[in-house]
Amino acid sequence: MARSGARLAVDRSVPGLIVKIGGYPLHHGGVGAIRSLGRLGVPMYAVTEDRWTPAAASRYLTGRFVWPTTGREEPGRLVTGLLRIGHRIGRPAVLIPTDEEAAVLIAEHSGALAESFLFPRVAADLPRRLASKQGLHELCAEHGVPSPAAVFPRSYADIEAYAGRARFPVVAKNREAFLRRRRPAVSGTTRIGGPAQLLDLARDWGPRPGVILQEYLPTEAAEDWIVHAYADADGAPLALFTGVKVRSWPPHAGMTACAYVVGNPELAELAGKFIRRIGFTGTADLDWRFDRRDGRYKLLDFNPRMGAQFRLFENTAGVDVVRAQHLHLTGRPVPEGAQRAGHRFVVENIDLPARLAYRGGGAGRRATGTELAWFAGDDPLPFFTMLARCAGPGARHLVRLRRDARRAAGTADAVHHPQERRPM
Repeated sequence: MARSGARLAVDRSVPGLIVKIGGYPLHHGGVGAIRSLGRLGVPMYAVTEDRWTPAAASRYLTGRFVWPTTGREEPGRLVTGLLRIGHRIGRPAVLIPTDEEAAVLIAEHSGALAESFLFPRVAADLPRRLASKQGLHELCAEHGVPSPAAVFPRSYADIEAYAGRARFPVVAKNREAFLRRRRPAVSGTTRIGGPAQLLDLARDWGPRPGVILQEYLPTEAAEDWIVHAYADADGAPLALFTGVKVRSWPPHAGMTACAYVVGNPELAELAGKFIRRIGFTGTADLDWRFDRRDGRYKLLDFNPRMGAQFRLFENTAGVDVVRAQHLHLTGRPVPEGAQRAGHRFVVENIDLPARLAYRGGGAGRRATGTELAWFAGDDPLPFFTMLARCAGPGARHLVRLRRDARRAAGTADAVHHPQERRPM
């Protein structure tokens, strides 16, 4: 097959290292990064949970480092582990984090890591603020960027007070990086239908709930947009792309299952200005929702690392955000070019249930080409490894969804049919 971006002048003497903290072996973003740079001849290494992850099966992987982490380790231990990996690689490598915890760790311990690795030098506290739902909300308010209304309860009493005045449904998210690994309040973005369900869930959140409760923007009055960017030391985007998310899993609240490249100059300008104003350097994945009720784009998430669906985006010079990062950090120019309009990205293992949930939603868009998250003709093993491994987690996920649905139904039944009390 023809290699996308084959003419890019990459430095093949500088390897890349996929860094992850926490156990999520079925991660297509890491596989995409290995393929993206590996196809250009860049030696690629990856941190993996075990030897049988899809990433470990890629033909473009030069070496794997089996290092199962949880995100509950002391930072010093994680830094020591990374330095040990750098010593084994034997030459400086470009760090490519795939989660917020890894991005935060790299920024906050840049001095210790700088001799062994290459990575964007960003203000040490900025990735943690961006990964924090409260920190991002405060940055949006500070710089005049619209975001959904939100509260940050500090106790169960705060939640009770909020339940009495909130407009439902609302959305609950884990508030902080690392904290979501140590004491997750919710398994992911969770839509809450009413006060009884909120109070029932909150009983499991402990005395200091690590959640954000956010305004829900109704799907019938909103549209989900994605921005991926790589910015230099001045915060100027060297690559910036916009697209529309048409399906996610779980529906309307989870990771991207299907998305299309759609040019949006207004959103690109809004995102670019925000990136410059906060002084962010590096790769970023931003989730926006266009609210048709007031005609504004509202920032939901700013992930200070590559997004799992980054391979949706590429310009006419063959540049995606991971390639832009490697080129920039190795002193090479990042060629400009228009994004490939109309291109589609599909995550095979989650788009099938998403299609059923959306009843084919998004099918009206016409794709000029499709990038599959898992299957590639020149690198098929990650796809088959994914199939072998997703059966168990998929079954557990369905059981969890069924349990949550029963729990919500039981709560609603208790509200509408309270238990009768017999007279004394």
